[in-house]
Amino acid sequence: MNRKPVYKGALIVIDMVYDFVNPAGAVFYPINQQVLENVKKLVPEARKNQFLIIYMQHSHRKNKYDKKTLSGRKNCLEGTGGDQLDPTLEIDDEMDYVIKKRRYSAFAYTDLDLILRELDIKKIAICGTKTNNCVRSTVEDAYHLDYETYVVRDCVGTDDPQVNEIYLHDIDRYYGSVVDSRELFEKMGVEAIEKSI
Repeated sequence: MNRKPVYKGALIVIDMVYDFVNPAGAVFYPINQQVLENVKKLVPEARKNQFLIIYMQHSHRKNKYDKKTLSGRKNCLEGTGGDQLDPTLEIDDEMDYVIKKRRYSAFAYTDLDLILRELDIKKIAICGTKTNNCVRSTVEDAYHLDYETYVVRDCVGTDDPQVNEIYLHDIDRYYGSVVDSRELFEKMGVEAIEKSI
C-alpha cells in the first residue's frame, strides 16, 4: 500500500471462531449465535463509518507446548477447524486484519497495538465473546494503553447473562463506555453515514 489509509476508529471483533459460535464447537454457548448475527450487522456499518475491521482469532498450536491448553477444555486448536473464523463473516482480505492470539487479551503478545498506532487510531469499539474473559481483558489493556474504548452491548456475550451484566457494568464504570450498536458511532463522535442496524 502506497498511502496510509485514514480511519475514524477500529472495530475489534473478538473470537467469532468455530469452537465458540458453532453448536458443535468445543466451548459453544448459545448466546454466541445471537452475538455473531449482531456482529455481522455491525461490521458493514463500521466500514461505512470509515472504521478499520480487525478480527481476533483465538488459536493454539496443536501438539506443541502451550501452558494455557493444559488447563480447562481443549479448544481453538490449529488444524482442527476450531480456531477458524466463522465463514459467514464478511472479511475483506485487502483491508481487514486477522490477528491470531493465544491469551485472553487481544493486546497480549500480538501486534494489535502496533497496527492501531501505525494507523493513528485512538478510538476502538469491541465486540465478540466472552465478556468476562477475552472482552474484559482486551478492554482493560486498551484502557492502560490510553485508547478510547467502547464495548457494544448487543454484540458481546458469555455463558451466564448475570455474569455478562456484571462485567459490562464494571467495564462501563472503570475502563470505557458500554453502548448499544444503534448509538455506537454517535457516542464515539463519528457522524453515521447510514444506519441500517
